[in-house]
Amino acid sequence: MDDRRLNPPITPARGAALPWLLFVVALALAVWAMWRVYGPKPAGDPLATTLTAFEKQNRLTVFSAQLSPVVANDEEAVFGLIKSRQVAVIPARIDYTIDLSAMGHDRLTWNAETKRLDVRLPPLALSRPNLDEGRAQYLREGVWITRTTQDNLTRANTQLAEKQAAEQAANPVLMGLARAAAKDAIRQNLTIPLQVAGYGDVTVAVRFDGEAAPN
Repeated sequence: MDDRRLNPPITPARGAALPWLLFVVALALAVWAMWRVYGPKPAGDPLATTLTAFEKQNRLTVFSAQLSPVVANDEEAVFGLIKSRQVAVIPARIDYTIDLSAMGHDRLTWNAETKRLDVRLPPLALSRPNLDEGRAQYLREGVWITRTTQDNLTRANTQLAEKQAAEQAANPVLMGLARAAAKDAIRQNLTIPLQVAGYGDVTVAVRFDGEAAPN
């Protein structure tokens, strides 16, 4: 049997590729070694890095709700002989915020082995409803509506719309959406500073007071 069939000669192309392959492997090992020695190292305390990120924002708006309360008020005059009624639709905006100044070391837990940061947030705060009376729509009913009566009805409907908007903003559905948005915002705001500080691929788990810690 011809031995050339069992051991085919190395062609010039294969022979030229082998040194390059060894060079690439050696270069990769050298880069890896230099990265281990000279690459970025975790700078300082991860909890301090986190608190610094919080201090830069103080209060964070995580969610906003656009509401349109429908309210109505009545007014009587001349011993009840003259009745007036006003129905109003007043757009309102409410912001959901987190007071980051309340965050301290007691609300943060760092696991160096798993590179996991657990964050416990204070309750969400709801802003006072911001009524856009410039876009409000009014429907008035009555035989004779004086300027004073109209002002009284508008004032009463404004107060009622503010109260109703606050109640609507606190319903479980909107609060759930706001909490989810808050967790996403905090997770994003903390992951990048920790990575920049040299902690690599970290996990940020966020929960609110009273919630169980996520797995």
